[in-house]
Amino acid sequence: MHSNAMPSQAKGRAETHGRTEVNGRAKADANGQVRFNGQPRGDSPAARPDDQARADSQARADSQARADDHAEVNGQADGIPEATVARLPVYLRALYGLAERGISTVASEELAAAAGVNSAKLRKDLSHLGSYGIRGVGYDVDYLVYQVSRTLGLTQDWPVVIVGAGNLGRALANYGGFVSRGFTISAMLDSDTAIVGSKIANLTVRHIDELEAVVARHKVAIGVIATPAGSAQAVCDRLVSAGVTSILNFAPLVLSVPEGVDVRKVDLSIELQILAFHARRRSAARPESRPESRPAGPAGTPVRSRGGNAKTVGGNARTVDERSRPQVSAELAAKG
Repeated sequence: MHSNAMPSQAKGRAETHGRTEVNGRAKADANGQVRFNGQPRGDSPAARPDDQARADSQARADSQARADDHAEVNGQADGIPEATVARLPVYLRALYGLAERGISTVASEELAAAAGVNSAKLRKDLSHLGSYGIRGVGYDVDYLVYQVSRTLGLTQDWPVVIVGAGNLGRALANYGGFVSRGFTISAMLDSDTAIVGSKIANLTVRHIDELEAVVARHKVAIGVIATPAGSAQAVCDRLVSAGVTSILNFAPLVLSVPEGVDVRKVDLSIELQILAFHARRRSAARPESRPESRPAGPAGTPVRSRGGNAKTVGGNARTVDERSRPQVSAELAAKG
């Protein structure tokens, strides 16, 4: 299990880097050659002819990434496409992993592989943050942690309330990864009088009737709904009325919210169904074994004939394809 302290340490070091940032777009290398967009400026002597082919290849990949990104612009916030925002937490998780291993710089290809994306798309995503990296050196891990964290709003703490203290709610409350990412579970609520008053993850479960007071007292920014589907919408309505505009919904229900409220839905059963689809497709795509490549089995073992029907070797039952009957009859006549 990774240490929860490491992300905070990496974030602290990154904030030091952040104080020296100049728009995040220009950076000098060790020789003082100013680089822009991850490549030397055109008037810089650092641009060598032997790098031209590689630069052209990277430029084509980046151009394709820009074209792909253009299709994702709808619904962007702060000039960053929603698809890019969805990938930033993945990059941050990969960066934390690199920081834990003591890696201070990382190439775009290595970071892209760790995040499971195309390197050109990663470079395009990070360009929205003003981070371009340096060719031959890569990205500074701590500084990139700072940039991504700042963009995601993780340089401050976010109070969270969990509504629903069942098995899922308990698991969420006990997960230590939230605190290290800037999320504080401030309260847990439930309607079951048998659970209210009990302790979960050092929190006393409060009654659902206290929802509005809890939200106001802790200045809750994010509400997590871990209730059955039947009560999820009512809980959502109360959270919104109390001023909560960000909701994470684990209930198997599509919530109706007013404009200005963001809802993220997590449905594990849907994810399992998608995996089942891909598993079935892989199973159906497997080619059947050819009959001539299979050795003859022992007595009673079914063997596939060319016509597709099975016959039993050494057994009493024999089912033969219609097309093979004339040949079998001829063989029996010859033996007679």
